[in-house]
Amino acid sequence: MSDNLSNSFAFARKLFSDFGRLVILIVLDIIPIVNLIVTGYASRVLKESPGADSPPKLENYGDLFIDGLKIVIASIIYMLIPLILIVAGFGSFFAAMVTGGGPNFMWGGFTPAYMGLLGGTGVVFVLVGLLVAFVMLILLAAGIAHMIKTGKFGKAFAFGEILGIIGKIGWGKYIAWLILIVVLAAIVGAIAGAIPYVGWIIAAIIGPALAVFYFRSLGLLYSE
Repeated sequence: MSDNLSNSFAFARKLFSDFGRLVILIVLDIIPIVNLIVTGYASRVLKESPGADSPPKLENYGDLFIDGLKIVIASIIYMLIPLILIVAGFGSFFAAMVTGGGPNFMWGGFTPAYMGLLGGTGVVFVLVGLLVAFVMLILLAAGIAHMIKTGKFGKAFAFGEILGIIGKIGWGKYIAWLILIVVLAAIVGAIAGAIPYVGWIIAAIIGPALAVFYFRSLGLLYSE
């Protein structure tokens, strides 16, 4: 794990050796929709890992955009069911709060027991949604790597193959890596967000480097 992270950090640091490329990536990353190019660039890092020892050239923007779009679409599909459950849960909980606020002809005068059922159902839906989201996140990272490495969009959902890949890596090692990456990203984001006035500038600068770091690390993990 330490070798993986140190290699990925050294690799991402080389992004700063080409100032022109870094500036272009930063500008692209702060523009909605266009920032899919940066995601596609990071996916190219994964595809070339572990063979490449430095970040790739920034070229073929159309292909990078398509690659980034594939990652976003696959991620949305993965998280669609958890999102539906969470939204339904909050909707049910909100309905219970509204109906409990007093006489309301719109809701037909629901009884306290019915309102309690609505609220309880909402809580259950949210918790189940979060649990499913966690499971989907575990599969998503390996699925994205499998899709990029094979060059086939459908491989992002080849769950049998994905489970086999995670099994070869080792479930404990894989989940520990995933948690560590999420924690690192959260810490970096929190630090950048806490700095007044210039925090967003720092976040813009390190955003592409953080993406390169993450995809390099995932590429090294997949290669095992």
